[in-house]
Amino acid sequence: MDAEIIVVGSGPSGALTAALLAEAGARVLVLEEGPWLRVEDTEPFSAGEMAAKYRHAGASVALGRPGVAYAEARCVGGGSEINSGLYHRTPGEMLRAWSDMQGVPECDEGALAPHFEFVEAALSVGHTADGVSVASRLLAQGATALGWQAMAVPRWVRTDAQGRSRKESMTRTFVPRLLAAGAGLRPSCRVRRLGRGEGCWELDCEEGDPRSPRAVTLRARDVFLCAGAIQTPALLQRSRLHPAAGASLRMHASAKITARFEEVVQDTGGGVPVHQVKEFAPRISLGCSISSPAHLHVALAAWPQGHRLVQENGPSMATYYAMVRQGNGSVRTLPGLRDPIVRFDVGRQGLRDLHEGLVRLAQCLQAAGAQELYPSATPLRTIGAHDSPEEVARLLAPCALQLMTIHLMGSCPMAGDARRGVTDPYGAVWGQPRLWVNDASLLPQAPGVNPQGTVMAFARRNVLHYLEHDRA
Repeated sequence: MDAEIIVVGSGPSGALTAALLAEAGARVLVLEEGPWLRVEDTEPFSAGEMAAKYRHAGASVALGRPGVAYAEARCVGGGSEINSGLYHRTPGEMLRAWSDMQGVPECDEGALAPHFEFVEAALSVGHTADGVSVASRLLAQGATALGWQAMAVPRWVRTDAQGRSRKESMTRTFVPRLLAAGAGLRPSCRVRRLGRGEGCWELDCEEGDPRSPRAVTLRARDVFLCAGAIQTPALLQRSRLHPAAGASLRMHASAKITARFEEVVQDTGGGVPVHQVKEFAPRISLGCSISSPAHLHVALAAWPQGHRLVQENGPSMATYYAMVRQGNGSVRTLPGLRDPIVRFDVGRQGLRDLHEGLVRLAQCLQAAGAQELYPSATPLRTIGAHDSPEEVARLLAPCALQLMTIHLMGSCPMAGDARRGVTDPYGAVWGQPRLWVNDASLLPQAPGVNPQGTVMAFARRNVLHYLEHDRA
């Protein structure tokens, strides 16, 4: 066999899983479909980063009414290499709901606390005085003016002796750990399917240049699938290993508003937005998005004057979002297609909440001093600085929202019995010995907060359970 354990995917869950297994003495091999690039190889949040590190350069779409544009990382380190590193623990009420709904043990704040603490220490989770954009602070100021609850969210960030901060990522944390512990890492290696061999799993892979890949077969006794909420169920489907894989898909659907202020709101250092408004959570959350020139162009792509607006007013513009946790979708593979078909329906309640969220967001930005607001909705209508909430609601009511997300989960939910989930409460795939899922696919619902802290805490919990009960 090529390894005792193969881990498919090197994002936050995969890198953590591989590092812990290798440090426990297992012979581990990590397979990553994308290239191995350092954080500093591309400018953060630039068009070049999107082309190099995102699947389809960030242009994937879940079909629906409305559709939802979504982004998947495709590189060593996964989403940790491209996101802002914002961190939340799972809300206690959400954990209780999952425990009751899915019959998942060790799924409360007390049981998960050691796993959250481990992640927070490993990634240096905390607040930093620098690297926060003016645009982010304005959101909090607008909320305060309205009497709403706002917060600065902690990040994966390390501060050096000179007081300079940098975001932590998997290529700076768990990838070095797994390599130091003796694990192997093969980038640019896509797993097409897996099946049972003689006493092992056989993984049918293609490696190297995607235009002319070479076929490779790899073998391991145990396999952990950590390829994310789209690719993990797609691989299970291509391999015909579980009929319900991908039957559900959860996400945080977001609608956006780009605001123009009188003053400059973009820091020359490219400060990261960290403020979120939780006054209406978990039903609706408001926040500030990355607003680099590339991201502003994307946010205003539907506006005929969008390019000119960014060219003339880019430093005074920023994009904000209203996020909801409602809706459900699916991931389905089709013969002959390399990529799965993804669908998502935010539902009537989700659409109502998104419209309400945009009205609330407009209020908040007006209170922060925004002069003009450009919602991501058609027909295109500008919201003025003094338009009332009633007028904003009237302008948005007939609109078709343009939605997006970077938070995907729930496509292989864990459950206490095979009727309710794809895996058992610790990620073991029902009916498939020595095969585990250990990524965002396991979460039964969208948690309503940035999910990577949740994903990594459950991943550690599951690895420790495997080492104690299943490895032998």
